[in-house]
Amino acid sequence: MEFKKLCAPTLKELFIKELESQILSGRLPIGTRLPPERELAASMQISRSVVNEGVMALAEKGFLDIRQRQGIFIADYRKEGTLDTFLSIINYNGGVLRKDEVRSILELRIALDTLAVELGSKEITDSELSQLRGFTEAIGRASCAHDAAESAFAFHHHLALFSGNTLLPLIFRSFKVLTYSLWIRFCDLYGIPALYENTNELCTMIEERDFKGAEGYLKRSLSESIDGHREIYY
Repeated sequence: MEFKKLCAPTLKELFIKELESQILSGRLPIGTRLPPERELAASMQISRSVVNEGVMALAEKGFLDIRQRQGIFIADYRKEGTLDTFLSIINYNGGVLRKDEVRSILELRIALDTLAVELGSKEITDSELSQLRGFTEAIGRASCAHDAAESAFAFHHHLALFSGNTLLPLIFRSFKVLTYSLWIRFCDLYGIPALYENTNELCTMIEERDFKGAEGYLKRSLSESIDGHREIYY
């Protein structure tokens, strides 16, 4: 039996988590000016360098607005945030995706996946089709939801790679944590065979070069998970 190595969070990570918690809970409202870094360091009993590094990281996430000669303010993360901001919100909620967040991810999937199919239709090769079939059959052989989700991600990530668009696979990969968790949900609710059925149908259409049909099927199957007979809300 193997166990993972346990690692204690750094002071910087603890500082970031504390500030994120206060911002997301509303205890630090948007527009609030934070005390100077030296005061934050003294009150939290950490070094000023830890505070400085934490502040910079929070600014990158869109939680803080650093204004020259004015100070540090709580930013409107809904306007200034990034994907990392979204992940912080999920972690604040105990790792649980709320209904609106699930819907948002699935709507984005519709846009990304249909674009991948549309672009890939121009020059996808037989070798690439064979790889997609391999990932599809791996889902069918999967013995657990995690293995099935990993193969499902590989299928759609490679579909993005085969699109010929440089950014599309990078964008898709940046959402892996979120999309992976939804495939796990789907398997928990409807079983691995249902995920295989969906992917096999899509893969078959692409193999037959019925790209318009594949785009339509993607939209229908993902829409069913949003507000159809295969919703994945807990």
